[in-house]
Amino acid sequence: TGIKMGVQKETHIEPENNIILRIFKKFFPVTTQYDEGHFFTKKGAKRYATPMFIVLLVVESSDLVFAVDSIPAIIAVTRNPFIVFTSNIFAILGLRALYFALASFVDRFYYLKHALSVILVYVGVKMLVSHFYKIPTGLSLLIIILLLTLAVICSMLKETKEKRKGV
Repeated sequence: TGIKMGVQKETHIEPENNIILRIFKKFFPVTTQYDEGHFFTKKGAKRYATPMFIVLLVVESSDLVFAVDSIPAIIAVTRNPFIVFTSNIFAILGLRALYFALASFVDRFYYLKHALSVILVYVGVKMLVSHFYKIPTGLSLLIIILLLTLAVICSMLKETKEKRKGV
């Protein structure tokens, strides 16, 4: 995943290709009209899901994917079941809010994608070698923090340089 993220060009996201949404549409009829914020509406004798429910379904399924996706990352840091469980709970509760808080800044962090891909590769390698050599948790956290800090600083320097050029 880290290598793919590092070499992949920009992608266009198409929510209608979401697998959860496609499965849902196979079993339940969906209307394209909103009904005053309701999740379901009735047309004749048939009940339809509204776009409001579809949005909820996509957002909540992405929360679940983020939570499951974070399991290997936390296991790479610690094997303590309590910490793994609680970090997953916090991931479920906080990732969406954090996403919306940072969404307006993400374009300013030019090198964040590269840092995240290096972090994913590091975590993958750490998990692969964990049976032969245990990398200390503190060192792993330090490496991750340094990579993220370096990405943010380099992004800020690039932005400052572009502002000076008038780009």
